[in-house]
Amino acid sequence: MKAKSVRKTTKPAGKKSPSNKLLALIVQALDAKKAEDLRILDVSKLSSITDYLVLVTGTSEPHLRALRIEVERVLDEQKAKILGVDTTKSSGWAVVDAFELMVHLFTPENREKYRMELLWKDADEVKLPSSIK
Repeated sequence: MKAKSVRKTTKPAGKKSPSNKLLALIVQALDAKKAEDLRILDVSKLSSITDYLVLVTGTSEPHLRALRIEVERVLDEQKAKILGVDTTKSSGWAVVDAFELMVHLFTPENREKYRMELLWKDADEVKLPSSIK
């Protein structure tokens, strides 16, 4: 997948994880746009490039685009830096890289194909509010 920008390969020393507020706002926004199978993985102990992976499924390419735009809107409103956004059309997988968190948006086929939950099986899953489940 081709991204707009190049990211640093390591987290800067002393950098704090994203606030619970930012994660909550992203989850709420994705839920409001009918994202499916939303999961948050804490990979801070396993990855040098991000702390959280937000994984969601969209029903179609237009749905993925709407979800991606909504994530970018929330990040912009919170003045969170966006390091890169996947720009590949019709790939069935979009990524928004906001450094401390990365949002991966998949079509159902690609969610099953890439199985990121298995790739990051040692990560701790962040529990979602009961209203989101």
